[in-house]
Amino acid sequence: MTNDFISLRSGPILTHIRKAIIPAGGLGTRFLPATKAQPKEMMPLIDKPAIQYIVEEAVASGIESIMIVSGRNKRAIEDHFDKSVELEAELEDRGNEEMLELVRGISRMADIVYVRQREPLGLGHAVLCARSFIGSEPFAVLLGDDILRSKQPCLGEMMKYYQETGSSVISVMEVPWDQTHKYGIADLEGDGLFPRIRNLVEKPAQGEAPSNWAVVGRYVLDPAVFRLLERAEPGKGGEIQLTDSLQKLNSVLPMHAYKFQGRRHDVGDKLGFVQATIDMALEREDLADAVREYMRGKLTAVPAAT
Repeated sequence: MTNDFISLRSGPILTHIRKAIIPAGGLGTRFLPATKAQPKEMMPLIDKPAIQYIVEEAVASGIESIMIVSGRNKRAIEDHFDKSVELEAELEDRGNEEMLELVRGISRMADIVYVRQREPLGLGHAVLCARSFIGSEPFAVLLGDDILRSKQPCLGEMMKYYQETGSSVISVMEVPWDQTHKYGIADLEGDGLFPRIRNLVEKPAQGEAPSNWAVVGRYVLDPAVFRLLERAEPGKGGEIQLTDSLQKLNSVLPMHAYKFQGRRHDVGDKLGFVQATIDMALEREDLADAVREYMRGKLTAVPAAT
């Protein structure tokens, strides 16, 4: 361990991960006007808001406490995960036990606290807002636009690797080369499920990406990154980029990638949101047959004469 790394630490080295950060302070401009008065994180996929899928993954992975970094007009997120006395009383009076347990379960999922990101200064700044909550512990970050679905939770696999090795881990997936400019890109060294990260580049220009392995919204990080974030200068777009500080951390304490094996839904994109809705509908017993029949009818219909 180098002196540079030691200078970044403030406390004992821990490997057990209990806490997670979910940044949710963005304005959701890609979904206007729907997001003018409601958080994009609360837009429903069938009958469950997108952010609930993220919280469920964190809880299934073993996370005990979550800080949601929110912004203005995000109160609906807090209300969703809070206890709803009036609604529960109404459902109990009606004898709707199934829905009552569903509603109660949401408020019991995890210990969730909130902090407001007063200005949209980037992902790195959002993570830094949670510093006092995390303290000197390793922690997870889950981005709300990426819903990752697999037999074993993506975050859980990454947490196991950190606990075994002490190495920070970032989830990655291959994307088409002509899409690499939309992502943070990891240049990987070696094979296997957890290769070493050689370099990280935030949204490289077309034709300049070192690989097509894109970062897809899950991080397990050493708390030393906070020392770098507090010194960080604005990068692309005038924002504090998390990728820039991770690259500096990587030069001192080697980081690894986790090649996610599953299905990713980019619900921050309109087409991705529609695709996620269709996929999830087709997995539900109460909707699958009717949705298939409707889709067959739409796809085989003769176009109307013009």
